[in-house]
Amino acid sequence: MADPVESVSQELGPAGQVAKAGEFQPLQLGPLAVWPPVVLAPMAGVTNLAFRSLCREQGAGLFVSEMITARGFLNGNRLTNLLASSDPSEKPRSVQVYSSDPIDLSEMVRALVDQGVDHIDLNLGCPVPKVTRTGGGSAIPLKPRLVARLVRAMTSVAGAVPVTIKMRKGISADLITFEDAARAAEEEGVAAIALHGRTAEELYSGQADWNSIARLKQTVAVPVLGNGDIWECWDALRMMRETGCDAVVVGRGCLGRPWLFRELAQVFDGREPDPPPNMGQVALVMRDHAARLTDLFGASTGLRHMRKWSTWYTKGFHGSAAIRGRLHLIESLAELDSLLSELDPDEPFPRSALRTSRAKRGGRQKVRLPEGYLDDLQDDTPPKGPHSPAEIAAHERALEGG
Repeated sequence: MADPVESVSQELGPAGQVAKAGEFQPLQLGPLAVWPPVVLAPMAGVTNLAFRSLCREQGAGLFVSEMITARGFLNGNRLTNLLASSDPSEKPRSVQVYSSDPIDLSEMVRALVDQGVDHIDLNLGCPVPKVTRTGGGSAIPLKPRLVARLVRAMTSVAGAVPVTIKMRKGISADLITFEDAARAAEEEGVAAIALHGRTAEELYSGQADWNSIARLKQTVAVPVLGNGDIWECWDALRMMRETGCDAVVVGRGCLGRPWLFRELAQVFDGREPDPPPNMGQVALVMRDHAARLTDLFGASTGLRHMRKWSTWYTKGFHGSAAIRGRLHLIESLAELDSLLSELDPDEPFPRSALRTSRAKRGGRQKVRLPEGYLDDLQDDTPPKGPHSPAEIAAHERALEGG
């Protein structure tokens, strides 16, 4: 007779073989040893302290903040500082920074090191048009010398704190940038490189190209982190086995599923994963998450944040579509409890929801770059970034889509 946990795994998704003893090693980032070799992807509007703390309690790993704009941070913007905030229990503390200005990056890294941050990541992959058309985000790796200049500005003041970068394959199939950008970053002392196996043009459509992750592993000597289509714990093992990468970065697959980090910890430790929660257990996680959001942002703003999470958590459960409109209007925790009580608490987690895309839109886009940006790819001149309070606010709103 089959083991009941194994049967659940096979029923709910493509099960695999758990890690063998010694098969994988901790991710080494300077003085940090990360086990399991799993990283929560920085996601705008998602990986604030509330969600990071929820994921951390499910399993160990590295949990990165959402993108923090350097100029907003240096100007003391209230929301920027709130999004960069932490608490004493968050160790190691990891922050992703965003800027195309080496001076701003240097000042920000210096300040974060003084605060005791343990890891700093540079966003070089944001595909949002309002960002790329100013030469930021995924446009930066087009210019390897600019990548080098930005990384140098960070590593020169970071001391023992490891600096990493996260980027995409390139702009489009005709403008693949990751190998040259990776070499430039490695030469300037970057501790690791994370690669999302899609171009900026592809956004989140189609299937991630894991072969590019394997190519990057052959290109650089520093650790390589693979990102793209980690929907289940088995995908993480398969990515590492197929590409040879040193760690996986989990993004959309954990939205509304923080317990994925528990499953990841289990399979990397050589154990079968627990079955996913039923609707009643999901409701308890939702209530906990909502309370953490209101503690962080205040009742009104926290509940507004929770509205989008309600869709992600309940996706695929019977009857959830009927209450979704009301979930998007919740104004109190009691109202959330009442609506969730309309769903069957004993309903098992729906298999169809395991590999369903959440949040980020599909489709493709035409990537917008500054006029003449491709004329000299050896130029290391930083593009003009936002500096006024109004520009910074508009820029951070744009980053919500990154």
